[in-house]
Parts: sequence; structure tokens; C-alpha cells
Amino acid sequence: MFKGLGNLGDMAGMMKKAKEMQAKMAEMQEALETMTVTGESGAGLVKATATAKGELTALDIDPSIFSAEDKEVAEDLIVAAVKDAQVKGAELGQEQMRKITEELGLPADMKLPF
Repeated sequence: MFKGLGNLGDMAGMMKKAKEMQAKMAEMQEALETMTVTGESGAGLVKATATAKGELTALDIDPSIFSAEDKEVAEDLIVAAVKDAQVKGAELGQEQMRKITEELGLPADMKLPF
């Protein structure tokens, strides 16, 4: 189709790939808002659920951790569960990004805006 135009044929292919990547990125961003992960701490006494984008959506705390003398322990467990959920969400996002780069034939370590 673009024979004889030198590198312009390659440019058209690159533009097509860029538009395809842009569409896939938009789909992924939307999907990450609905994907959830659950982080835990204290052997499951505290569970934090977050989206793959890191937004905390739920917190489940076993009532056995509530006592006046263990206030700091309870706070630490809550923070640890939230951090665990955020890490898992970030990992899920990176996994989805790797899938997109593979589908588009891009290098696996390519950093895309995310």
C-alpha cells in the first residue's frame, strides 16, 4: 500500500500501533478501577480491600484485636493490611501493563505512561 514512499509506510504502521496502544491503555485504566485485591496482616485478623489503582474500598477487622492495651498493635495491623493491599494492587497493575506490551509486541521493560 505504501511501497515507494520510503519510511512513510513505517510511519503509518507506527501511528496505527500508537492508536491501538492508546485504546488498550484506556481500557486497562478503566478495568483497574474495578479489579480488587485484598491485603492481610496479623494472620488474617485485619483485611484491607483496594482497587488495583490503590483506592481502599473495604476494611475487615476481627474484634479480638480491640483492647485498650493493644491499641498500637491494632493500628499497626491496620496500616500493614492497607499497605499490603496497595502493593498487591500495584503488582496487578504492572501485570496488566506487561500483558498489553506483549500484545503490542513492545519490549517487556518498556515504561508506558500509567
